[in-house]
Amino acid sequence: VLPFERSVRETHARLVDRLLVAVTGAVTALMAGTIAIVQTDIKRVLAYSTVSQLGFMFLAAGCGAYGAAVFHLFTHAFFKALLFLGSGSVIHALRGEQDLRKMGGLAKKSPITCATFAIGTAAIAGVPFFSGFYSKEEILAGTLGAVALGPWLLGVGLFTAGLTAFYMTRLFVLTFLGRFR
Repeated sequence: VLPFERSVRETHARLVDRLLVAVTGAVTALMAGTIAIVQTDIKRVLAYSTVSQLGFMFLAAGCGAYGAAVFHLFTHAFFKALLFLGSGSVIHALRGEQDLRKMGGLAKKSPITCATFAIGTAAIAGVPFFSGFYSKEEILAGTLGAVALGPWLLGVGLFTAGLTAFYMTRLFVLTFLGRFR
């Protein structure tokens, strides 16, 4: 085998490996996001959300957007910590209750927790001018750099980002808005 042929084969193998990582990340982000939609336990929604965001990070890494993956890891650590602290405050205020169906109207009872949880929700949902917007934007831009399946990966990434905004808004509304249950 000529050195040039070996180099081409190694490059091809690396591209296939990266594509496998990107597809695995996209599928993980999508599956965990769809599972988060139907959860009724406040901590489970956040846990499946974390798995989904980790899938997002692997999607970025598989597309070669390593900086975007690390940036999202960093921003995710902060807004997810804020959300878990807020959920702990809610659970403590409700004497151990974690079921979203038994929550509601807590904005009046816990206004500071509501405000900080709203900030964390906006960040993870990708609202402009919050950290999650910028890190997800970089990941989605990185999918276009993927040699193969770039548009498909972008579509899955956009859909998953929409799922994140949906289930986090659902979590916030069920917990803090509406009537007190």
